[in-house]
This record gives sequence, structure tokens and C-alpha cells, in this order.
Amino acid sequence: MVVTAGIITHGGRVLICQRQKGTWGEYKWEFPGGKVEDGEDPRECLRRELKEELAIEPEIGPLLCRLEHRYPDRDVELIVFHIPAYTGEIHNRQFESIRWVGRDEIAQFDFLEADRPVIEAVARESLFGDRQ
Repeated sequence: MVVTAGIITHGGRVLICQRQKGTWGEYKWEFPGGKVEDGEDPRECLRRELKEELAIEPEIGPLLCRLEHRYPDRDVELIVFHIPAYTGEIHNRQFESIRWVGRDEIAQFDFLEADRPVIEAVARESLFGDRQ
């Protein structure tokens, strides 16, 4: 399964989202995004998913990383982009919770396993010079 994720930054913080009860990976934290549909470009997938999940029109920035992870019941290819800016106001349409956290706080949250290398990269990178 190919999925996208967006690292949305604002004011020195990054947006993280908690999966809902009753879903695969319930209550785990992740970055917003979703499953790439057949024939869909990953950037368009992320644009669609962020509109559906958060009601925003994102500026899709550079590709940050692409990695593969094997869970016991599925293989995931994760494609991660930086979202330096967006239009609209964020509304939580899908998650148990959403939070803005600083890079020094992000490692404290219980993320999905596939996101852990991304968290380490976010904690090291200078992604926080955004334009919001």
C-alpha cells in the first residue's frame, strides 16, 4: 500500500493527528495524509487527503523522504512531503485529536511505527521557517 503524509509547519510547530478509536492503529499519532488511489499522483493524493481531513488547500512542498515499512498485516510505502503553507482554516474532520507540537516535543507521542524515522528527521531538520 502506498500512502502519503504531509509535514505541516506553522510558527515553529508541526501538526500531528491521532487516529480514531476503532480504526487500524487506533489512538496512535501520525502525520495527516492517506492512501494513494490507483493511478493517482502522490502529490494530488496528499492535496485531496488534506482537504478531506483538515479542510485546507495545501502548498505541496519538497519531498522529504520515501520509505518502506512492514507491519505484521501489511506493507506500507510512505511518501512524505513538507507543507510549508496552506489556505483555509484547519478543521479536524477525521481524527480523534490534532495538535501543534514543537520539534522538541514530537518524540513524546506514540506514533505509528512507519512514522518513527520521519519523526527523527523532523526533529533534526529546519522545516520550521514556514510562511504561515
